[in-house]
Amino acid sequence: MKTPHFYAVIIGSEILNARREDKHFLYVRDALLRRGHTLFSSFIIKDDPTLIHNTFAMIKNDPEAVMFSFGGIGSTPDDLTRQIAADVFSDGVLVPQREFADHIIERFGDAAYPHRIHMAELPKDSGLLHNVINNMSGFYLYERYFFMPGFPEMSHPMVEEALERFYPQAPKLYRHTLIAQTSENTLIDVMEGLDEGIDFSSLPMMNGGNPTVEISVASSDEALCKTNFQRFINALESKSIAFEIIKNY
Repeated sequence: MKTPHFYAVIIGSEILNARREDKHFLYVRDALLRRGHTLFSSFIIKDDPTLIHNTFAMIKNDPEAVMFSFGGIGSTPDDLTRQIAADVFSDGVLVPQREFADHIIERFGDAAYPHRIHMAELPKDSGLLHNVINNMSGFYLYERYFFMPGFPEMSHPMVEEALERFYPQAPKLYRHTLIAQTSENTLIDVMEGLDEGIDFSSLPMMNGGNPTVEISVASSDEALCKTNFQRFINALESKSIAFEIIKNY
């Protein structure tokens, strides 16, 4: 995998209808940033099997995808994620995960049957993510797709576990940023000529009614980052446009 594309899929009709507030987006974003990664995309979707299936399938089609999915791995009829994960990412068959089944029986005894034991039915070749609250595990496939409960106190330690095990630190990213006293339109020719491999953003602002733009250029290649950032400086200086460099690292 080149640079992972990190996706968060937050499954919960209760978030969309305002019965609960989302607690996952900011946590995942910040957990990634602490390790030098960034989110590629995030979705909050309702508990609809077609929508969940299509969202997972779209992410699977990205060869660089790493997904954190929250919700729907319990034992009630509205817990759809385990089966859909098997359908999309595996062969569609759920198989008992022996270690997880043992944990369920140890915790609940006879009350593990007939329903709770189904939580241990996972897609083939699933690994487990430890649940620090009650040992009812999350799971993962291929070290890329991670499935966790909707409860933040359970799932957020699983996010940390997954990142520490498989994506502990991103390659260093070099970034240069400036603010110029002009509109974006002035710099479009430079934007269109940037080299491949440059992560670029242009954020327009208004400063006392005057157009201002923040230009940021980033790359894991330090020399490439400097070269492309210098193109903006050259263009601004050639037009005698005032600018201020606000970040280099």
